Amino acid sequence: MVLSTLALAPLAYLFARRLAAPIALFAAASERLGRDPNAPPLATNGPAEIAVAARAFNDMQERLGRYVEDRVAMVGAIAHDLRTPLTRLRFRVESAPEDVRAKMADDIAEMEAMISGALAFVRDATTPSARTRLELSSLLESLADEMHETGLDVGVDHAERVVINGDPVALRRLFNNLLDNAVKYGGEARVRVSGTSDQAVVEIDDRGPGLPERELERVFEPFHRHDSSRCRETGGIGLGLAVVRSVARAHGGDAGLSNRPEGGLRARVTLPV
Repeated sequence: MVLSTLALAPLAYLFARRLAAPIALFAAASERLGRDPNAPPLATNGPAEIAVAARAFNDMQERLGRYVEDRVAMVGAIAHDLRTPLTRLRFRVESAPEDVRAKMADDIAEMEAMISGALAFVRDATTPSARTRLELSSLLESLADEMHETGLDVGVDHAERVVINGDPVALRRLFNNLLDNAVKYGGEARVRVSGTSDQAVVEIDDRGPGLPERELERVFEPFHRHDSSRCRETGGIGLGLAVVRSVARAHGGDAGLSNRPEGGLRARVTLPV
């Protein structure tokens, strides 16, 4: 019995690997779909059962893509159509009483800015992105140098060399939004880049007043502004952090905020390597 077991063990191992290979393939495809919605479909060759499952997975991926595209296109169409009545209102406000004309014009300008921001958000979400291998620390250092040249207090305190697969344009917009917020509301931005075996971590600290705990998640909602008067003065419409989280999650990562014990806010972005 012992000799028979030893003789059959290699065959059993190979047979088990062959049975488990399709499961590993589907797990890898699911992970790839979570990181890149435009990931290529699964190959449908192999045994009949595996081919049927692969076709079902590809159909699911296609339906998910169409669902997202339809919803995004609907938001874009609504935002675009709203511009026409706003234009009419802008002309009609000229005949309004002087004491309310300025306030009405400000409200219309704010609505137009929100619509323009929504259209830009939709355009970015629907534009196919080309992903390449890039060194994350170099991207952050480049952004910090550009902002420092304009007189802003931005610096990279710690930069490990971490290579990821991502969209350079979208990631540049993500980190530019976080750095801009840190400087605008916290006076400065200090960046740290580190990596583990499976993810890259970017932390951006400022010295601002921080946020109430209940607002740390809500500020990622589109058009949500914790301090509307401050955002209006600085030109914000509440889409910057929504873009940050959208880009991070489209890459299979995430973004979050936390209050630092010594004061200020910390933005943390994780991305798969």
